[in-house]
Amino acid sequence: MIQFQLNGETVTSESPSDTPLLWVIRDEMKLKGTKFGCGIAQCGACTVHLDGTAIRSCVTLLSTAENRSVTTIEGLSSAEGKALQSAWVDEQVPQCGYCQSGQIMQAADLLSRIPEPGDKDINEAMNGNLCRCMAYSRIRSAIKSAAKGREV
Repeated sequence: MIQFQLNGETVTSESPSDTPLLWVIRDEMKLKGTKFGCGIAQCGACTVHLDGTAIRSCVTLLSTAENRSVTTIEGLSSAEGKALQSAWVDEQVPQCGYCQSGQIMQAADLLSRIPEPGDKDINEAMNGNLCRCMAYSRIRSAIKSAAKGREV
């Protein structure tokens, strides 16, 4: 059994230690906001935070999370997260919405490290988070808006 913090609560998983964290989050913990996209850490749909840093949960083993803190989109309550969620709505970012939780989780990690990112910072941080709907310009606008408008 592996114990970790999930969105601020201590949880225990009975899954094998080599199970991808994504499947524990979705199937065992029943949190469906984190999505399966590619399974090889190339699309970003499965992005969550491990001890505050964005990771791809489809290739992160459950054992990696032992005694650590995992945050999913359902638990994103940081100033960056709240500002991003509001900006996402204001900028009308989502179209199909499939990639959005991963996009927001990656953007929250960016804003926690670089409070006022420029285009280059955003492009580098968001590289690898794919959007089938090509909403990249709205994503960039939402990140900039969240950086300006968040209350810390």
